[in-house]
Amino acid sequence: MFKEINNKIKLITNDKNWVESEAIEQLKLVSELEGVQQAIGLPDIHSGPVGVTIATQKIIYPHLIGNDVGCGMALFQTDLKKSKIKRDKWVRKLSGLEDSYDGNINAIMEEAGVESTSYDSSIGTIGGGNHFAELQSIEKVFDENALLDLGVDSKNLVLLVHSGSRSLGSAIFQEFAETNTSTGLKIESEEATKYLQQHDNAVHWAKLSRKLIAERFLEQLGSFSKTVLDVEHNCIAKTTVGHQEYYLHRKGAARSDLGAVVIAGSRGTYSYLVLPIGGQEQNLFSLAHGSGRKWKRKNAKSILGDKYTIDKMQLTEIGSAVICEDKNLLYEEAPQAYKNIEHIIAALADAGIIKVLAQLKPIITYKTRK
Repeated sequence: MFKEINNKIKLITNDKNWVESEAIEQLKLVSELEGVQQAIGLPDIHSGPVGVTIATQKIIYPHLIGNDVGCGMALFQTDLKKSKIKRDKWVRKLSGLEDSYDGNINAIMEEAGVESTSYDSSIGTIGGGNHFAELQSIEKVFDENALLDLGVDSKNLVLLVHSGSRSLGSAIFQEFAETNTSTGLKIESEEATKYLQQHDNAVHWAKLSRKLIAERFLEQLGSFSKTVLDVEHNCIAKTTVGHQEYYLHRKGAARSDLGAVVIAGSRGTYSYLVLPIGGQEQNLFSLAHGSGRKWKRKNAKSILGDKYTIDKMQLTEIGSAVICEDKNLLYEEAPQAYKNIEHIIAALADAGIIKVLAQLKPIITYKTRK
């Protein structure tokens, strides 16, 4: 359902979905910035605020996007059979996704139409935080025809990659965002033009990076990658809503104007492939991008450290394996630190803005080797 917070802000939630009050207060402050017309809090909203879309006119705010411009999720079809999963063998094979890509980066970027930068050594690497590459099986199918239209074979495994623009995004943030948190950039200014050019290149850079991550992951398993979808959730996009021109600032909010979207679970829970339905204007063409944090990273280890050993953290309750050799990250990104994905999906479905196509089960989640 849509819950009106004030004359500018709406929240998509339901009675079962816990929403952090701090995130709502942060969104209220954002709504008071010059040029902000509307704001949407998605069900996965949490402190930042993350899980939000803010619509502005005549001004943009790079700090609302943050330092990971173009971060998003891409889904890839594989030829690995669901009936022939070799989880433990594959876990032993997978490595190196934190190391620099050793292919001809310049040629690949030129072919993809992505401008080279000083940070290309990190393209094709996952990064830290909540980023991952996750091999998944299609556990339940709710619309087989829609899957076929997307080119998805439910008998084969899929790979979900969540990553962004890495050090490139951080450099853009430092150049434009740190000193413009309250004043923003007037859209006709030279600075705004320069930011949007770099922003757009970072979005394309991140898409190419996700494709390379998928290829590197699947090559080790003797499989291929075919892109099903790639949707960013940290970006600014010029959009018309109700005959008005807006700049939609999405921070942890998946674009719903590009077709199907994967809303990710939390390592040890299901993810969902969904299709946006309805006009999407009421939710500013945006959907949740995942479960949303329940605990702050600094608290997760202290809560879980005495209850769960490293070995237990590397095998989830639904039988999936986690490749994460960073002890702190393993606890910070534990499934328990996130909200209930089922409540997120239910809130979006109850609001009439998605149709669930399939439920995806994690088999192997790759975060980092040492």
